[in-house]
Amino acid sequence: MTSVEQVTSAARAAAGSTPRAEPGAPARRPEGPPVSRRVRNRRGGRWWTPWLFLAPALLLFLCFKFIPMAGALTMSFQDVQPYLGNRWVGGENYATVLSSDGFREAAWHTLVLALGQTAGSMLLGLALALLMEGQGRRLGFVRSAAFLPVVVPIAVVAELWRIMYHPTGDGMLNSLLGLVGLGPSGFINDPDTSMASLVLTGIWRGAPYDMMIFLAGLAGVDRGLYEAAKVDGASRFQRIRHVTIPGLRAVLTILFILAAIRGLRVFTEVFLLTNGGPDGSTEVVMTVIYKLGLEQNRLGVGAAGAVLLFLATLLLTVCVHLFRRRGNE
Repeated sequence: MTSVEQVTSAARAAAGSTPRAEPGAPARRPEGPPVSRRVRNRRGGRWWTPWLFLAPALLLFLCFKFIPMAGALTMSFQDVQPYLGNRWVGGENYATVLSSDGFREAAWHTLVLALGQTAGSMLLGLALALLMEGQGRRLGFVRSAAFLPVVVPIAVVAELWRIMYHPTGDGMLNSLLGLVGLGPSGFINDPDTSMASLVLTGIWRGAPYDMMIFLAGLAGVDRGLYEAAKVDGASRFQRIRHVTIPGLRAVLTILFILAAIRGLRVFTEVFLLTNGGPDGSTEVVMTVIYKLGLEQNRLGVGAAGAVLLFLATLLLTVCVHLFRRRGNE
């Protein structure tokens, strides 16, 4: 070996570099385990870490949700007799529920209430989100104030609206109606207006929640589309129709499912404001289930009604999901 080759070899060894392969020689594999093996070594033995963090929540769900749901499903096929033993009756409870005139009327009232509250809360929530979109201290304060109905306990909300719905002429809302020359209304005390009154209360409570979801969705809409539409001469309404609404398609789907489920499961405000009255004009499925199961002690029939409500909610969710998938294809 010449002196030049010795110096070159020493320099390569000092730099820690691998000698260049000769032309035609087979390529050498890099040292160390393959990528897949390294990934397995890095992940091996720690697959249970996420489940460890989820374990407390899953345990609570198991004890207070899934086990009671399984118990309710079993009770729906039984004639429940506390301390005397349950008797298996098959689908008799479901037949009793479906053949009941009160349950069919309550199902219709629930559907009307759910549609009214869902449409009203989403429209009002979108309008509020468009008005309060942007950055600023004042807007932050206004958004916080508008969100208060969501965090206020439902019992307080019901009592507040009960006061405003006072049927006499000196009631709060009747006083406002008197200013425009309209006579006093019975609101929740009148069978003709009780359902509309409950819809109004539900919209007032649900719209701020929808507003916050819409605000989060509006932050993801491309601003360049607004500028392009404005340059093309589109009005504000046209920009909302052709830019904002398509950009909020995913948000609209999620909100529709949540609002519809909230409307189908409505109970507390109806129970506190009207308890299904007057004359059954505001009876909904949840109040019927409550009365059958707890007031009349027909727990099997009440459980059957709860299972039917769950299946209706599940069917609605699946239908909306399939409709959304078909629209994206």
